[in-house]
Amino acid sequence: MDTKKRHAAIIGASGYTGGELFRLLSQHPEISITVVSSSEKTAGQPLTTIFPHLESLTTLSLVPLDIQAIAQQADIIFLALPHTQSLHPVAKFHELNKLVIDLSADYRLDDPRTYEHYYDVSHPFSSLLQEAVYGLPELHRTALQQTRLIAVPGCYPTAAILQLAPLLANGLIDPSTIIIDAKSGISGAGRGANLAYHFPEAHESIHAYKIGMHRHISEIEQELTKFSKNYSTINQKPTDTKHSILFTPHLVPMNRGILSTAYAKVKPDFLVRDWIALYKDFYKNESCIRIFQHPHQVTPSHVRGTNFCDLSITHDPRTEHIITVAALDNLVKGAAGQAIQAMNVALGFPENLGLTAPGLYP
Repeated sequence: MDTKKRHAAIIGASGYTGGELFRLLSQHPEISITVVSSSEKTAGQPLTTIFPHLESLTTLSLVPLDIQAIAQQADIIFLALPHTQSLHPVAKFHELNKLVIDLSADYRLDDPRTYEHYYDVSHPFSSLLQEAVYGLPELHRTALQQTRLIAVPGCYPTAAILQLAPLLANGLIDPSTIIIDAKSGISGAGRGANLAYHFPEAHESIHAYKIGMHRHISEIEQELTKFSKNYSTINQKPTDTKHSILFTPHLVPMNRGILSTAYAKVKPDFLVRDWIALYKDFYKNESCIRIFQHPHQVTPSHVRGTNFCDLSITHDPRTEHIITVAALDNLVKGAAGQAIQAMNVALGFPENLGLTAPGLYP
């Protein structure tokens, strides 16, 4: 064990996100991974049995989730568990004064009623929701520097929030007209067996799902409301049927990546001569955001394996709409990479430390 480095544990290490956390953290110069944990079914197995591509990088084996034992071996706890399964472990590790970085949705929402509405379970630690910081560094950097509990954003919300933030922050669009049409690779559904994600079912196909009821709607609305101007048209009460954002996700036959296209009507009397310049100015100090002049340059194949979110924006004068396009890797900037970026901010490390490797192409 390297005593000079900070020690990290990965809970839920056998999933796709857990594997990406290990791959990226193994390259981080300030972090030593001391524990990898998973279900009882895989306990005792070498991590490289689950992920052969990590062969020669580690000799760690998966252990059961024993909070006290893990807390003795790590001071940074990453949890990549399914939604609702992080509720109690997060609270217990937080009580032990660990830096807790949760990649589930269990601590992303401010309102426990909204959480219960979308996840069908009441939140047993609602007071912690006020302590948790939404782990999107580009928009919550100061708060991340002062917290011990980070709720890593979902992959769809990361793209949607980043592509719409400059417009809402400057009061340039009508929030009630926002439509988000997003496509995700199959790894976004996790590693569990499901007929819809089998090769013959998903290959050479595309389909929309959870139209008007996807859980990420509440997350997107919550965060866009926080920094936008005059965004009073969104009502956060989960029982209301009228919401401003229309969000439709699609499953496409690629392993990883998200392409999100968002539409909104420009407010009357606003004239912006250079929309690209507006975005470049808004994100001028952000090392993980890239702005492109032409929307065809924004594609999941250009961000595969990276922590970049690529953006472009187009103004359609005929309809007076703005169309923004965002691309990211759902397992990196949409999950593991963003978790590490947020950790870097919380610990005072350079923000992109361990995240500068170029992407894979083709």
